[in-house]
Amino acid sequence: MRKGNDYILKLRPWSLSTFVVALLAVVLATATQEMFASFGMQFYFAAFVPAILIAGLLGGAPAGAFATIITVPIVWWVFMPPYFEFAWPTADDYDSIATFLLSSALLLGFSQLYREALAILRK
Repeated sequence: MRKGNDYILKLRPWSLSTFVVALLAVVLATATQEMFASFGMQFYFAAFVPAILIAGLLGGAPAGAFATIITVPIVWWVFMPPYFEFAWPTADDYDSIATFLLSSALLLGFSQLYREALAILRK
């Protein structure tokens, strides 16, 4: 059994594996969001917030930013009406996107600070 949370610092920022982890987190979040949408829930970014946090904790700020950047077009295309079309978002859609980007920036900042604190404590 692992002791502590040393697994968080195993992936190095800007490596290919961190971006693969971020992509897998977004793919899993997309499948989860599709499940939510099939039940009629219209929370566009609900499943993606934990994916951004996981990508930020495991891969650092670059992986979390990559996950955030690829999330917005996916949600815009797949989950916002008209579905599977890039139409101009409504004012409510802009608010949802802006709120998601703000919360993602905060999550990435906190996850980066957590990774730096772990690196300091390991020394």
